[in-house]
Amino acid sequence: MKILVINGPNLNMLGIREPAIYGNQNYAALTAYVEEVCAEHNAECEIFQSNHEGSIVDRIQQAYFDKVDGIVINPAAYTHTSVAILDALKAVSIPAVEVHLSKVSERESFRQISYAGMACVKTYAGYGFEGYKKAVEYLIENVKA
Repeated sequence: MKILVINGPNLNMLGIREPAIYGNQNYAALTAYVEEVCAEHNAECEIFQSNHEGSIVDRIQQAYFDKVDGIVINPAAYTHTSVAILDALKAVSIPAVEVHLSKVSERESFRQISYAGMACVKTYAGYGFEGYKKAVEYLIENVKA
């Protein structure tokens, strides 16, 4: 199985940015964790991070041509603003699972809508790094490679 993990803006600042919300582990720790989870399940994985909406849209579109079997996406702030990411996910029709480190449902009112989530088969929020594991395992169990 080939899984693409996409992380949106400011996730590269983990460990620095609001540790009370996002924890003390840095982005390198997150990528190492995701790679380990994928390896445990014999899944090929690519991890992509960008602070730029268009780059995320481009990578989602490229996933179609790369024959990716599933996408794990943490669109971060673009969750609440990006119809472009929603449309890209819908266009490629690759099963996608949305992940958020924090419990967005308990945060500011403007964070209560998820455009990307409208194109995802599942959402895990508030599990920290573990949410990525849950997302990878969900795709492995529910998507035919």
